[in-house]
Amino acid sequence: MKQSNRDEEQRKIKHEELRRKVVKAIADTMDLYGATHSFGELYGIMYFEDKPMTLEEMKNRMNMSKSNMSYAVRSLMASQMVFKLPEKEQRKDLYQAETNFFLAFQNFFTIKLQREIDVMTEAINDVLPELTEIILDLDTPEEERQLCLQDLHKLRHALSYYTWLQQFVYDLREGRYFDESVIIEPENKAEPNSAE
Repeated sequence: MKQSNRDEEQRKIKHEELRRKVVKAIADTMDLYGATHSFGELYGIMYFEDKPMTLEEMKNRMNMSKSNMSYAVRSLMASQMVFKLPEKEQRKDLYQAETNFFLAFQNFFTIKLQREIDVMTEAINDVLPELTEIILDLDTPEEERQLCLQDLHKLRHALSYYTWLQQFVYDLREGRYFDESVIIEPENKAEPNSAE
């Protein structure tokens, strides 16, 4: 009996080591998504958690201040990698990680790419009329006109890229790049509210 308890404990320790290895890999790659190492570590911990977590539980697991933990959770929620659940535990908000990497990818990139599209197309569309005016103005020196024409061609090319990117985002949002079997809605679809 003693040996089986020891074997069971060793399997448990090994399992935790294996989880820590993946959590570390998640944390190490989160910079690709604009998140800090500690945010990635938090996501990794939540990814393996079998139940939703409160900010207090996260704070204790990560040994972070409540304000830093709240900021980390809000950041992960903004990327839809973590969700606030509608139910509470002893009046405390509950949070859960998106564990379907396909959905996490879909959510993250549609949000980030849509922001890029919106910011860039607004700036380009604001600039094009004035750039055109400079080009058409008879008082514009020829050298300046040629530089403005080059810019105009670059910006029109950029607009065609953002038109293509908008279609890509739409298709990504609609799940057209995934086999239907990989996109399964999580049971606990949560509210997009902020952390405490």
